[in-house]
Amino acid sequence: MSSRDTKIRNVGPKSAAWLRQVGVRTTEDLARIGPVEAFLKVKRAGFRPSLNLLYSMAGALADCHWAELPEEQKQELLLTLDAAESANPIRTRWEKQKAASEPAAARAGDGTEDVAVSSLFDDPDGGGSAPGEADRDLSRFD
Repeated sequence: MSSRDTKIRNVGPKSAAWLRQVGVRTTEDLARIGPVEAFLKVKRAGFRPSLNLLYSMAGALADCHWAELPEEQKQELLLTLDAAESANPIRTRWEKQKAASEPAAARAGDGTEDVAVSSLFDDPDGGGSAPGEADRDLSRFD
C-alpha cells in the first residue's frame, strides 16, 4: 500500500481522526464518496469542521494544496454543500430531543382526552371516600 493510500493530502491529524471515525481512511474512500459527503458525515458525527476541511479534501482529490483550488471550485463546493444540507438538515441532539418530545407534549396538551393522574395513595377501587374511611370498615382481625 502506498503512502497515498494511507494519508490523505492536506488533512492534519485531527481531521484525519474525524475522517477515520466516519469511515474515510484513504484517498480512494474519499474519491468514492466525495468531499461534500465526507464533510457532512464528519458534521453528522458531532464534530465541528471548518470549511478548510472541505477545501482540503477537494484539494487532495485534485492533487493540489487546498489554497490553490480555484475560487469557482470553492463556490461550487459551497453550493453543493448548501443543497445537501437543505435536503437533509443536520440537527443537534437537543433539536432531536425536542422533536421527539413534542409529539408527546402535543398529545398531552391537545385537550381531546382527560387523563386522570393517579397517586400511590389513591383508592384502587375508586370508591371516592375520604382518606381513612374505608379502613375503618375493615379490620385485620375479621
